[in-house]
Amino acid sequence: MTTTDWRTSLATDAALRRFTDVRELLPDVNNPSPLVRLNQVPPAERLDIYLKLEWLNPFGSVKDRTAAYLLAGLAERGELNGREVVEASSGNTAIALAALVSLAGTKLTTTIPDGVPEEKKIILRMLGAEVWETPDDLCPVDHPKDGAIALARSLAASEGGTRFAHTDQYENQDNVKAHYETTGPEIWRQTEGRVRWFIAGYGTAGTISGVGRYLKEQDSLVQIVGVEPEPGHRLPGLKSLKEAKAPGIFDQEVIDQAIVVSDDDAYRTTKAIWRREALMVGPSTGAVVHAATQIDAEPDDVVVAISADSGIKYTSYFEEILGDEGKPTV
Repeated sequence: MTTTDWRTSLATDAALRRFTDVRELLPDVNNPSPLVRLNQVPPAERLDIYLKLEWLNPFGSVKDRTAAYLLAGLAERGELNGREVVEASSGNTAIALAALVSLAGTKLTTTIPDGVPEEKKIILRMLGAEVWETPDDLCPVDHPKDGAIALARSLAASEGGTRFAHTDQYENQDNVKAHYETTGPEIWRQTEGRVRWFIAGYGTAGTISGVGRYLKEQDSLVQIVGVEPEPGHRLPGLKSLKEAKAPGIFDQEVIDQAIVVSDDDAYRTTKAIWRREALMVGPSTGAVVHAATQIDAEPDDVVVAISADSGIKYTSYFEEILGDEGKPTV
């Protein structure tokens, strides 16, 4: 057998964690993202919280699921056909899209708020994406002019609509479908049907709408809690519905409670999770965990919260918060 034959003979074997394509690492019910219990933040005897670690997906966030479904939908409808892809994003969806379209032999143009951490913009450029910055909220909002969403729509319509295929995550039901068909069933299976609370941030609302709908169908008593930042926040990916209209795909009927979390509470909790749980989460995770401490859960209730991405993409934000903490004093 030649070296080439030997290499190509190593077919995918999930039991051995051996794969022929990184896309085979995308999560689904048979390959779920991990569910990890918090033991110190808050104390485990007070609240039984499990984090769904979406940052262990191959492209680093919960949006890996969304991007895969958005592209599959375009392909099924015949809208892709080798065209470039355009999307407005606060970073995570764009990163997953950029990776996936590069494997498909095309490229991504993303319109992104200029306040998004530089780390995300660099990752996008490393993946070959063209990055258009806009003076926008940290999670794109639908401004009548010059917002990231409006610019993405304008680019999609340019050149007679022949150059770009628009994934349109804020209005595309494939975003919700991704979480209804994967994230929700994973949580139900991983908790053996014991989940009683599900908590996620408001962004595109695809995650909370899809998971919420699925869990409610399994048990109507499961409580779905949405987490919203304060206006003028610094929590990329989260959307304040007080300063932006709700995305078109948002299924508000599945929401039982909404909790507003301040930047201070979100970042303080994020730091505690890093230091007391050794989980290197992003700031939106701090927001959802802080929100979990505000719910009226019984001690034996199982609470599942989405940890959307890791904190590695936010080190410049963390540096501002840390100041001189941890630096030598002499």
